Amino acid sequence: MDKEGNGFLLIILLIRMAPSLSSAVNDTDPTLEPIATENPAIRQKIVDSQFKCYERMNRELPYAQKGLFCNRTWDGWLCWDDTPAGEEAEQNCPDYFPDFDPTETASKTCDENGNWYRHPENNRTWSDYTRCNSFTNEKRKMIMILYYMAIVGHALSITSLLISLGIFFYFKSLSCQRITLHKNLFFSYVLNSVFTLAYLIAVVSEPGLVKKDPVSCKVLQFFHQYMLGCNYFWMLCEGIYLHTLIVVAVFAEEQRLHWYYLLGWGFPLVPASIHAVARAKYFNDNCWMSVDTQLLYVVHGPVMAALLVNFFFLLNIVRVLVTKLRDTHRAESNMYMKAVRATLILVPLLGIQFVIIPWRPENRLAGEVYDYVMHILMHYQGLLVATIFCFFNGEVQGALKRQWMQYKTQWGQRRREHCSTRSTSYTATSITEVPIYLYPHDSNSEQFNGKYIDDSELVALKSGETST
Repeated sequence: MDKEGNGFLLIILLIRMAPSLSSAVNDTDPTLEPIATENPAIRQKIVDSQFKCYERMNRELPYAQKGLFCNRTWDGWLCWDDTPAGEEAEQNCPDYFPDFDPTETASKTCDENGNWYRHPENNRTWSDYTRCNSFTNEKRKMIMILYYMAIVGHALSITSLLISLGIFFYFKSLSCQRITLHKNLFFSYVLNSVFTLAYLIAVVSEPGLVKKDPVSCKVLQFFHQYMLGCNYFWMLCEGIYLHTLIVVAVFAEEQRLHWYYLLGWGFPLVPASIHAVARAKYFNDNCWMSVDTQLLYVVHGPVMAALLVNFFFLLNIVRVLVTKLRDTHRAESNMYMKAVRATLILVPLLGIQFVIIPWRPENRLAGEVYDYVMHILMHYQGLLVATIFCFFNGEVQGALKRQWMQYKTQWGQRRREHCSTRSTSYTATSITEVPIYLYPHDSNSEQFNGKYIDDSELVALKSGETST
């Protein structure tokens, strides 16, 4: 699952856990109580699943293994295959109801006689759905924690990125092609965080708005998808630039940046537009929030391709630099080592973790750890990138130190001038009150038009008189 898939999963879970939405079914066993729901969408989803189940049961070949077994069946919510006697069948819980967790499992037991287990209270076949909503409260708490983590993470990212952009624009000594690419990447992070915050606050936290399905939320979703693409393709631009600089041109002359602008800001508009048109025509769900459509690959496909290309660039850059380290002098080795470190830091913070760890673990505890780690990497990504590539950058730190020293020098000079002005004013006021003969003639400083000449200047003047 890629970055946007994780983001949509958070959105869907938040809506499902919203207090205003509750399940219409009070019992977690369709074999004990009739299926009753006033929600036509849920009822239609169950009917569709039942139809697919009967189609699959008719299509599959008869059970061919030896021994007793339980026949394939539809229990009212899920479809169960032929199961050998004495075994327990398991599958993921259905996603029909808001308080059901699809990552948990439901089970159905086939006894030793080849019959499905029957509930002792009414002697009817029974499927165990108790785990599907056992952790509803815990899930709700975790989802809310992740929600506020996302809000805080994007707010901190926007703040740190704007400070970084201010530093890059203020210090002209930092201007170069690499910093120009950083500026565009940071700006894409800022816009992506702004649209993500707007979507989380204005849409996700308002189930009533989602039910109304206004055009504005779909427009917001379009820009959210577009900025997601811009974000990743500016990461790709960083990878292409570094790869060209080190592997292809070997620190050659400056590159033409207009191709980078076209790739970073122009190309993502194509898949975002195609997705919007196709979504409106073929899967026009409320606010385009559902992840149960293959149309998302129109946007996610190019994003994953960009990540894979960046991953290839990383491996090739490291290979070339390590090879050069063996044949270069010490001074050049230090330069290449810095480039290797920069490359190794760059790519993990730019989304490669979604290529290396694309799937969420099925285990509940491992899944929670995965969710927290991935949400930190997703929503605090701008903060991490700004910290490493701006605040921890040696050139930036040098420019800030020089500016600070210049400020201290100017402030000290203004303070000395202020003190000198006050001293002069005091002397001019008191000179008429002190007799002139009280001043010694061989003083180390002389009064000249109400001002004092420093000792160094007096020595220079006296040496000049002596020389004449």
